Amino acid sequence: MALTDLDVANMAIAVLDEAPIDSLDQDIKAARLLNLHFNLTREAELTKHAWVFAILRSSIAGADTGSGECTLNWAYELPGDCLRPLPPTDNGEPDGVPISWRQEAGVIYTNLSGPLTLRYIANLTDPNDWDALFTEVVVAALAIKVAHPLTHKSGMIDIARSAYDRALDAAFSAQAIQRGGRMGTNSWAQARGDWRISR
Repeated sequence: MALTDLDVANMAIAVLDEAPIDSLDQDIKAARLLNLHFNLTREAELTKHAWVFAILRSSIAGADTGSGECTLNWAYELPGDCLRPLPPTDNGEPDGVPISWRQEAGVIYTNLSGPLTLRYIANLTDPNDWDALFTEVVVAALAIKVAHPLTHKSGMIDIARSAYDRALDAAFSAQAIQRGGRMGTNSWAQARGDWRISR
């Protein structure tokens, strides 16, 4: 069965024991809140972890910036659907030799001449392209965002946070998230030893 943004939104408010909405454009509080947070929440949750289903690769032609030898003088424009690049390697494989790099806006600079095979987290907007475990994470993350303004019950925030932790636990256990591909830090990841930043 096809999954829609509305289905995901209604699963989020079901976590909070609220009535479903008919449309994300509906002029009621729940719909306005969910519509406000939906896209940003999806992008944030994709970006936080290296979700296996969202890892794509692209061969990118580079341009020599003429910065000189032994510098990051090769520039590569990131794909349009890239939320963040994964650390590049000499052969484009996750177990390849890491190369020096930096990112500035939508361009990465390396000391490797092109073409560069880049693995990256893609902005997959269609829920039908998502892993089921990622859907559970987005549902819980949305519930956290709207819990207080929608219900005004602090207990609902705790329920949503518990659902979020359980969903992430399940995703890590099922290896739906590539280890070592995390961006940033939080207490959840540190407590479980899942936090790594690749440079």
